[in-house]
Amino acid sequence: MTKVLYKSYTQNDFLLFPPCIGDFIPENHPVRIVNAILDNFDISEIESTYKGGGTTSYHPLMLLKVVVYAYLTNVYSGRRMASLLEENVIFMWLSGMNRPDFRTINRFRSERLADGRFESIFRQVVELLHDEGLISLDVQYIDGTKIESVANKYTFVWKGSVEKNKAKLIAKVDGVLKEAEAVLEEENADEPQEEITKEDLQKRTDRILEKMDKEGVSDKKLRKAVSKIKEESLPKLDEYDKHLEILGERNSYSKTDPDATFMHMKEDAMNNGQTKPGYNVQIATENQYIVNYDLYWRPTDYGTLIPFLESFYDSYGFYSSEIVADSGYGSEQNYEFMFANGMTPYVKYNLFHKEMKRKFLKNPFHQANMFYNQEQDFYICPMGQRMEHVADKKTVSDLGYVSHTSLYKTANCSGCPLRGMCYNGKDDRRTIEVNHRANSFKNSAKTLLTSDRGLMHRSKRPIEPESCFGNIKFNHGFKRFHLKSTRKTKVEWGLVSLAHNLRKYVAHKAKIREKYAQNMMIVIEEPLLKVAV
Repeated sequence: MTKVLYKSYTQNDFLLFPPCIGDFIPENHPVRIVNAILDNFDISEIESTYKGGGTTSYHPLMLLKVVVYAYLTNVYSGRRMASLLEENVIFMWLSGMNRPDFRTINRFRSERLADGRFESIFRQVVELLHDEGLISLDVQYIDGTKIESVANKYTFVWKGSVEKNKAKLIAKVDGVLKEAEAVLEEENADEPQEEITKEDLQKRTDRILEKMDKEGVSDKKLRKAVSKIKEESLPKLDEYDKHLEILGERNSYSKTDPDATFMHMKEDAMNNGQTKPGYNVQIATENQYIVNYDLYWRPTDYGTLIPFLESFYDSYGFYSSEIVADSGYGSEQNYEFMFANGMTPYVKYNLFHKEMKRKFLKNPFHQANMFYNQEQDFYICPMGQRMEHVADKKTVSDLGYVSHTSLYKTANCSGCPLRGMCYNGKDDRRTIEVNHRANSFKNSAKTLLTSDRGLMHRSKRPIEPESCFGNIKFNHGFKRFHLKSTRKTKVEWGLVSLAHNLRKYVAHKAKIREKYAQNMMIVIEEPLLKVAV
């Protein structure tokens, strides 16, 4: 029987020359590319946050490398990063054997990188991709998704409930104070106000309690009710006012993450449409690289497009020449902004696909298919009756944008044989509302979307930002933020986006090396074949 031989296994052996940690990392390992990229970046904005004095600090470049590579490898916990610095040879090499604890890592991530400082790092990566010809920055494919906050889903504060409860409490307090004023035979010198403020209630309560003390009112129940207003009701009104101040324009927020707004999420485990605290994350991509990102509290996308495009301009100093997005962004205000700033919007509007169908195009009763005389400003209904311009009205969106709508009416629709197919209103005169400016923008957008270039962009849009979101969420497990507040979650999403770009860049470099190696093999093999022949 052959003897089994084993390799040497000695745990506490001493080496004459201690090995370098870098020797354990392959030359083509992704960490070397990440390390080389970050070594060439300007981190002066991050360094400016260090005041100096006291004990020594961990180098910000080292901490930046550790955090970025951790996100690259799907590690999002500060405690896990600190653990890897003691256990993983790659992290040991990356940190130069430094071992900051999780508090230092979390403080660096949430404080040192916040307030726009990490955005400068992200911008430098995008500029690197641009310099290497991987992106042009001339086109943006824009889309958004909802990412859940780390806040508890049962910590909601609803604006409607706060306003309702505040009004009820004010009415209740006012009733008690009026009863006390009647008992004290006190005439209110002030005339009744349309709106009762907390300050008015405070003054009335103090005045009534003071008068009760002077006159020695025997009604203990009433005195207790007035005292309860001072001790409980007025502080409760302060609490309501604080909620409303935090809410601002929003309709909800979370008590444990006040910047998070309750939204409907695609990932609904209970499948009951339950809202959860989260953020609306917007990204712009090109060749599946993320070139811009931002976070918003608005659940809808149309209200985020203009500030998002402005954030791109603030970062790079220009607007992209082409913007591609789905129908969630197609509003009159957004079209006006893009056309005014020299952008070509390949952006759908709500009824784009419906208007392309034969059923819509052959419907003579729809306003879009009626004949319009622009010079004399009237429409012709399917029966040939003129619809005259009768009025104009203004509508203001929740963003404060003013739209102008024109109203057109027929002379008389009674007895019309087509009335049942034309409209269902009780009025004998059909009325249509037309926003000519919005229609003009939509017609321009439709022309662009149905052109050859528009068809190309429409075919690419689903595989641009949506594939990035799918890769980040499902391949790399980032479905929920780990930090709180817009200030910190923006840094975290920036790290996620940077990690996504670096993964693609590393894969691109690997393909180049593989292609180069194959070409070298061909060059070597050809002379050998000639010699053999």
